[in-house]
Amino acid sequence: MTHRKVRWHRIVAACAAVTLVAACGTESSDDKDSAGGAGFEAPDLPQLEEIGDGEGEVNILAWPGYVEDGSTDPAVDWVTPFEEATGCQVNVKTFGTSDEAVNLVKTGEYDVVSASGDASLRLIAAGDVEPVNTDLIPNYADVYPFLKDRDWNSVDGQMYGVPHGYGANLLMYRTDVVEPAPTSWSAVFEEDSPYAGKVTAYDSPIYIADAALYLMEHEPDLGIENPYALDEDQLAAAVDLLKQQRELISEYWSDYLKEVQAFTTGDSVIGTTWQVIANVAQGEDVPVEVVLPEEGATGWSDTWMVMTESEHKNCAYLWLNHIISPEANAGVSEYFGEAPSNPKACDLASEGHCETYHAGEEDYAEQIWYWTTPVEQCLDGREDVKCTDYGAWTQAWTEVKG
Repeated sequence: MTHRKVRWHRIVAACAAVTLVAACGTESSDDKDSAGGAGFEAPDLPQLEEIGDGEGEVNILAWPGYVEDGSTDPAVDWVTPFEEATGCQVNVKTFGTSDEAVNLVKTGEYDVVSASGDASLRLIAAGDVEPVNTDLIPNYADVYPFLKDRDWNSVDGQMYGVPHGYGANLLMYRTDVVEPAPTSWSAVFEEDSPYAGKVTAYDSPIYIADAALYLMEHEPDLGIENPYALDEDQLAAAVDLLKQQRELISEYWSDYLKEVQAFTTGDSVIGTTWQVIANVAQGEDVPVEVVLPEEGATGWSDTWMVMTESEHKNCAYLWLNHIISPEANAGVSEYFGEAPSNPKACDLASEGHCETYHAGEEDYAEQIWYWTTPVEQCLDGREDVKCTDYGAWTQAWTEVKG
């Protein structure tokens, strides 16, 4: 309870400045594996061949809670050990959305970014980030294999960063209202849902993938094979479903505070969430539980990436190795609320943390379609049609919300 409340107070402080939202990726199973086939030809950029002396500083763009130096909570600090070991002073700027991160990257003022899957391919395609030489990152060898060479962090088998942490977008419900316990996303999508007016959903264009995932199982004639690879007809079907859902929605959320508050008051009783939000709500005695529905779920797997124009690439690589070290990865995954990417972190995290977040459970991970930037070249391998890109999804999301 104490740890949850410390983290909750940290979240409140962060949300006062920015909207704290989660981070991203695609598939894990063999059926979903396209060996990093991003569906486009990445710019021809070199990668670092050796690490030299640190340049004395590194400028980092990160989600709130990913780069902590003890100033928020003296007990939460994985930055100071890095600075003492490398001589690289950490300068961090947090961002609230992936779109904000992409815009900040383009200023050329930063060396490293923790990119979610709805941003990473945009950065790769634009040449804003460069291929990463994982041979120069010793801790990379320990990262879970199912997080490597994925559609959101690699192109043609070339990694563009190191995996950070990961998690699923779960279905949360109030146990005193929702009976029986739900097993399907139909409770939040079907127009005859008994919870009309009390359903909540994530406020982002990437949420279109949740509708597409549902349609994959319930309308197979649409031919959706990957919820991030939608042609115009498939996108239209997902948008129609979301417009139908709009009549059920109490509110769309994009930060912890609003969703926990809505479930506390009963304004929302069922909807998309993250495990950490459920933990916080339960810590506040709100009667909620979460489930990974039978259709599977979307989710996130963030990637630490190096800017092409970075002036501190030695320090950048040293940071990439540090943040996925067992010590730092344990600290950040527990503080933020996600599964670590390095299994050795589980030996250092608090008891039960890795079990709660299903760290390393491949059967669980195989049910997650990690956030991935939609691009015109279909990520499901189709070559006879164009798929809709993130710009089209953004426009569609505006239509959904009205």
